[in-house]
Amino acid sequence: MKMPTVKYQRGDMVMGRWPGSNLYYEVKVLGLDAKSQLYTVIYKDGTELELKEQDIKSAAGFQSRSRSRSRSPSRRRSRSRSPARTTRRSSSRTAAAVAAAAITESAPSSRRDAKLKDSVEVRLSPLQQTKAAENNSNNKHEKKEENNTANEKSEAVAEAVPEKNQGRYNLRRRKDDGDFKSVEAKVEQLEEKEAKLAAATPPSTPLDFGGKIGAYFWLLFLPAWVLFLLLQVNLEDPSLANFPPPLPPLEAFWDVQALGFVILWILFQAVLYILPVGKLSEGMPLRSGERLKYRTNGFFAIVVSSVAVAAAMHKGFDLTYIHSHFLQLTAASFIISILLSTYLYVRSHYAAPEQLALGGSSGNVVYDFFKGHELNPRIKNFDLKFFCEMRPGLIGWCLINFAMALAEMKHQGLNAPSHSMILVNLFQLLYVVDGLWNEEAILTTMDLMHDGFGFMLAFGDLVWVPFTYTLQAYYLVSWPNPLSLPALGAIVTLKLVGFYIFRKSNSEKNAFRRNPSDTRLSHLRNIPTATGKSLLVSGWWGVVRHPNYLGDLLMALAWSLPCGFSHLLPWYYMIYFIILLVHRDSRDMSECRRKYGSAWDEYCRTVRYRIIPRVY
Repeated sequence: MKMPTVKYQRGDMVMGRWPGSNLYYEVKVLGLDAKSQLYTVIYKDGTELELKEQDIKSAAGFQSRSRSRSRSPSRRRSRSRSPARTTRRSSSRTAAAVAAAAITESAPSSRRDAKLKDSVEVRLSPLQQTKAAENNSNNKHEKKEENNTANEKSEAVAEAVPEKNQGRYNLRRRKDDGDFKSVEAKVEQLEEKEAKLAAATPPSTPLDFGGKIGAYFWLLFLPAWVLFLLLQVNLEDPSLANFPPPLPPLEAFWDVQALGFVILWILFQAVLYILPVGKLSEGMPLRSGERLKYRTNGFFAIVVSSVAVAAAMHKGFDLTYIHSHFLQLTAASFIISILLSTYLYVRSHYAAPEQLALGGSSGNVVYDFFKGHELNPRIKNFDLKFFCEMRPGLIGWCLINFAMALAEMKHQGLNAPSHSMILVNLFQLLYVVDGLWNEEAILTTMDLMHDGFGFMLAFGDLVWVPFTYTLQAYYLVSWPNPLSLPALGAIVTLKLVGFYIFRKSNSEKNAFRRNPSDTRLSHLRNIPTATGKSLLVSGWWGVVRHPNYLGDLLMALAWSLPCGFSHLLPWYYMIYFIILLVHRDSRDMSECRRKYGSAWDEYCRTVRYRIIPRVY
C-alpha cells in the first residue's frame, strides 16, 4: 500500500489561513493526522488549530505585515460581514471549542456602538482533542497563570463552537446584551497583566565563567590568588621555584588602623563623587528605554586626591605605611568587598524586573551573587557600580604606586626613584588619568551596559585592581632594575604607540555608539544589522576586531619590561591580561553572533583578525 505523501513536516514554519477569512499567518506545523488528513498547527500566541492542506502555503513569497498590538491572529479586530447565528448554548461542549468575537444581527443604535462592536477582539483557546478537561471552564484553575489570563480574556469576549462535520465555525454571542465598553476595559486590563507577567521573569543569557560550578571556583580562587601574589612578592627570592610561600599567622592579616584607612579613603572618594562638579553625562539606553545620568568628575577627583595626599604628607603622614601594611590593607579591602557584595545581592531582590542584569538572573544563588543580579544598583542618584569602577580602586592604584616609589627610595637609600620605578609610575598614571579624563567613554563598555554588579566587579574594583595592578611597583621596591638609555627609549616608544592605538580606537568606538550619524564619522564604513545598530568595518575597527585590546596589550608589555627578566612574577599582569582579553573576545564573539546574526558573520569575513593584525 502506497503511503500518502506528507507535504509539510513537523517543525516547518509555514503560512496558515485563518478559518473563515482570506488572511494567512505564520504558524508552526505540529503534525499530520493520517486519518483525517488535517495538519495540526500552532500560532504565535499558542493557539492550535487543524487545517487542511489547501489552507497551508509555503512561507516563501509572503511578506511580514505589521500588526497592531500583537503578532497573533487572536488579537486582530473582527471585521466579518456575516451575521452570527442565534442558537442555544449546547450542553455538550467539546475540546474543539474556541473563542471568537460575534457580531449581532440587530443594527447598532449609534455609530459609536457600531465601532465598539466592530472592535471586539478574537481570541482562540488551544485546540487539543486529548486535553478536553483542560479546556473546560470548570478546570481552568488548574492551568498556569498565563493560560488563565488568556482564557479569562476569551470568556470575557465571546465563544464559538465548530459545527460537526463542517469546515467552518458557527459563531455566536457569549452575551446577547453585553456591555462592549466593559469588555474592552477588561481585555485591556488582562493584556496589561500579561505584560507584567512576561516582564516579571527577565530572560537569562547563557551562563559565563564556567557556569554554576565555575562561580564556586572563582569565589575561592580569586582571593587565594591575590594572597599568593602578595606573599610571593614578599619573599627574599620571589622565584616560583619557592612555591608555595609560607602562610603568616592569622593576626598578621588584621589591622584596625588599616581598615579605618580603607574606609576613610572610600568615603573621601564618595564625597568627591557627589559634589556638583563636572559634567552630568547620559548613559546608554536600558531595556526599558531609560537613560541613567552619571556625574563624570573623575579627573576632578584625582586632582583633589593628589592635593589631599600632598597635604597629609606635609603634616607628617608617612606614605610608606602602605608598603609596610600592604597585606592588612588588602585584607581590609577584601572584607569591604564581601560586605558590599552581600548588600548588593540582598537589595537586588527588591529591584524591579527591568533593573536586573540578564547575565545574573540564572536563579542560582551563588552564580547570581558572583556575577551580579542587579544591573545598576543606586542609592538615589549615587550609582554604586559606576563609583566603584572609576574611583576608590583606580585612583587608589596611583596612590599605591606613589607610595612604592617612596618605599624604594627608603629601602634602597636613593635620593630619587629608579628609572624603572619612574616609568611604571608614569605609564600607569597616564593610563588612569586618561580613563578619568575620558570617563564618559566607560558608559559604553560591557561592564556598565551588560554586567550586573556583584562580587566579580566589587572584588575586582576594590581588591584586584589596586592590589595586583601595582605588583610591578611593589616588586621594584626590593628588586630595582637599571635601564640603559636605548632600552629606556624603546620602552617609552612602545608605551606611546600602544596608548595611541588604545585611545584613538576607543574614542572612535564611543563616538560611533553615541551618534552614528555624526558628520565627523561619515568616512567610516559600517554594516547595518537587524537591531538597528551598525558594525564598524573601517578606521581602526577595520584593521582588527579589537584594536583597543591591541593597544592595551602593548601598554601591558611596556609596564612589565622595566622590571627585567630575573623573575616571572612582575610579568603576571601581562600574562593575566592576555588570558582576560582572550576570554573577553570569546564573550564578545558569542554575544555579537547571538545579537547580530548574519550581519556579524559578514563582519567577521570583512575584518578577519581579532586582536593582532597580520603584517605583510
